[in-house]
Amino acid sequence: MNFPLSRRNFATAASLLPIACTAPGKSVIGTSQTPDVPGAINPLVKRRADAQVFLHEDGWYYMTGSVPEYDRLVLRRSKTLAGLTDAEERVLWHHESSGPMSGFLWAPELHLIAGKWVMYFAAGPSGGGEDVFRIRTYAVVCDGPDPMTGGWSVLGEFKAPWDSFNLDSTSFVHRGVRYFAWAQREPGIETNSNLYIAPMKDALTLSAPAARLTVPTLDWEVRGYKVAEAPAVIVKNGRLFMSYSASATDARYCLGLLSIGETDNLMDPRAWTKSPEPVFVTCRETSVYGPGHNSFTTDEQGRDILVYHGRDYEKIEGDPLFNPDRHTRIQRLYFDGNGNPDFGVPVGNGALPERFIPAVRRTVRLAAEGARLSVSDASLPQTQFRSVEAGEGTVQLVPILKPDHCLVAGGDGSVSLVPLSATEAARFRREVGPASGTVRFASSAFEGRALAHAGDRVVLADAYDASVAWLAD
Repeated sequence: MNFPLSRRNFATAASLLPIACTAPGKSVIGTSQTPDVPGAINPLVKRRADAQVFLHEDGWYYMTGSVPEYDRLVLRRSKTLAGLTDAEERVLWHHESSGPMSGFLWAPELHLIAGKWVMYFAAGPSGGGEDVFRIRTYAVVCDGPDPMTGGWSVLGEFKAPWDSFNLDSTSFVHRGVRYFAWAQREPGIETNSNLYIAPMKDALTLSAPAARLTVPTLDWEVRGYKVAEAPAVIVKNGRLFMSYSASATDARYCLGLLSIGETDNLMDPRAWTKSPEPVFVTCRETSVYGPGHNSFTTDEQGRDILVYHGRDYEKIEGDPLFNPDRHTRIQRLYFDGNGNPDFGVPVGNGALPERFIPAVRRTVRLAAEGARLSVSDASLPQTQFRSVEAGEGTVQLVPILKPDHCLVAGGDGSVSLVPLSATEAARFRREVGPASGTVRFASSAFEGRALAHAGDRVVLADAYDASVAWLAD
């Protein structure tokens, strides 16, 4: 019979130094405490969905993800996040010629468990029809200490609570206990997938009955399909946060968030809190659609980084599953005053944006609130700006929510937000600031003047005035 190819259909049925001049589109950003590190450019890696990036204790960043052909497991590594873009990619394992792992391979994740490298992935059999989407979780294991050079072989199938659709597995250690978290269709619950967690006995076996953490019931979780999948964990500020993906894999795809006290019982579903609204969604202003299936890592300075995939456009020809343009992206993950993650919006293509904080007023930031510039406590996306190379050692400051606008200085000392301009007044030299650990933006058009703050206004001031010193975050 004819069967629409979608895994959903099956489940339903069943502080900085100056930027150096570099090549176009590139930038080099460093701090006064660290050597210059090439800045990452989004998308980090094209045509790699369901991305996992992590920094291992060996000093390498490792990255894996789904390939558009869904036929192989891949791995690359680099000493820097930016280096992952061009890093050599090794094929660890191909799907088999027949049997339960001969069809699509999805959502690999690499983990070091009991001294061995293990890669989890979801797979189904080939042959067409409904059976292609008989998706289960499997693992391959490396025979040596280096996952890039060792040999890989099948370890076995994850022993799930039910013989039903399951995928998107992750593993983590919390307070000395290794846990497994995954998505599965539970018999008797009319959803595509729910989220589960359990402690592990070994790489494929649970040591206790699973706990169901969440069932997709909210409006934003059931658009197209009733989905909770792709759990990812980060521990911060006394809480454990588990992000997850919801709804169909087109522009409606988004992230939700579960949280629990760091010392609470992870196996008690009542101890978890679920976000009433999605925490990360499509952003038309930045042209990123369907952000989801994330992981967490840290950058070279130890700052938290969100890793996810998303498309550059909304309209998809055919089944979203077979659209190859889900690209791996990264951006800073910030935390609000209550210690909760603030995902902001997908920041769009280009160099990673920053936030600029007056050195003498740490509670406010440079902001673009619509067409108005301010120095205020505006929302995270309104306070994120790119330093875009403008030639001759200068940059333009571009807000992520208005990527066709930039800051322009006026002869009267005013600074405004106007459509992108090639005039000298739209260019600034990014330099070491007058205070230790700060940056200043010296006007290219008005010598001796630099970007400053006066109350809630953005202005030009004497280049050595305290008000021109900004902390870059």
